Amino acid sequence: MKKKIALITGVTGQDGSYLADLLLNKNYRVYGIKRRSSSFNTKRIEHIWSDYQSKSNFKHEYGDLTDSTNLIRLIQRIKPDEIYNLGAQSHVHTSFETPEYTANSDGLGALRILEAIRILNYQKKTKFYQASSSEMFGNAKSPQNEKTPFKPVSPYGTSKLFAYWITKNYRTAYNIFAANGILFNHEGPRRGETFVTRKITRSIAEIILNRRKFFYIGNLDAKRDWGDARDYVRSMWLILQQKKPDDFVISTGNNKSVRQFIEIAFNFVGIKVVWRGKGSKEIGVDNNTKKVLVKVDKNYFRPNEIHQLLGDCSKAKRILGWKPKISFNEMVREMVSSDIEEIKNLRKKS
Repeated sequence: MKKKIALITGVTGQDGSYLADLLLNKNYRVYGIKRRSSSFNTKRIEHIWSDYQSKSNFKHEYGDLTDSTNLIRLIQRIKPDEIYNLGAQSHVHTSFETPEYTANSDGLGALRILEAIRILNYQKKTKFYQASSSEMFGNAKSPQNEKTPFKPVSPYGTSKLFAYWITKNYRTAYNIFAANGILFNHEGPRRGETFVTRKITRSIAEIILNRRKFFYIGNLDAKRDWGDARDYVRSMWLILQQKKPDDFVISTGNNKSVRQFIEIAFNFVGIKVVWRGKGSKEIGVDNNTKKVLVKVDKNYFRPNEIHQLLGDCSKAKRILGWKPKISFNEMVREMVSSDIEEIKNLRKKS
């Protein structure tokens, strides 16, 4: 049977690398788009190169979501059965500093791919998945589902909302199989180190290995519905295997605060954190040694804060048969353990 061909934008990111793993295990031929850079950023897919590149099942392509002619040429040459648009400027805080670039890549990037499908007349050949985000909900009433009104409070969320709606528009206007996965926060060992969850687990690993004494954090009371990225990329594939395109919220249905994440992560290395002070003066202290481990820094607060995100994925469970398999505690434990091992290995090499 002829292998399906998938094109993934953002293949070097957390989700892109996990999705490539999943599709290659399902015997797809996978093409991954990465931006040209003077430094290597392929750490998350190095194992894919060694395992699959020689078998011609995986190939990386240089491309950019801000370049429409590049995207048209790639799609025309590759002729993908499925396109997963995961590429983005995905850091919410950074989107306030680079709002125009965020809108160009995250919003117009999706439009450029959909236009390529239309221009090339691939409506009947190519299915399109858009990585939408729970950040589109902003401070909307929770739990949030597919019928919840969107209220984005960041350039990132607003850009993702444009991509969400243009995906729906092209679905109805041009009969393209175009679907949205509205994914709540999803994490893992491959998460970028500037994201709050990985910053926490990385910092804890450095504290345990005596490479730092404490770390700074932003809003301790922000609540997020955190799941494991490997569960979430499985939902992406399921969404494109349906007979009709649709939009789905993907979440765990549970949320925890940044404060709770820190407590649970420290607990895995045998440290109980207690909190002292209030507001920007609050600190997290080792209950045994009384050493300060966590400090609040207002520089890490967003200009507009989302107080809590909590998803209702009943539709995905009913139609896709999807549900998370990896628990929050399992995910955090693996992230902490992975960071400890990675730092130990770096120490051995130095």
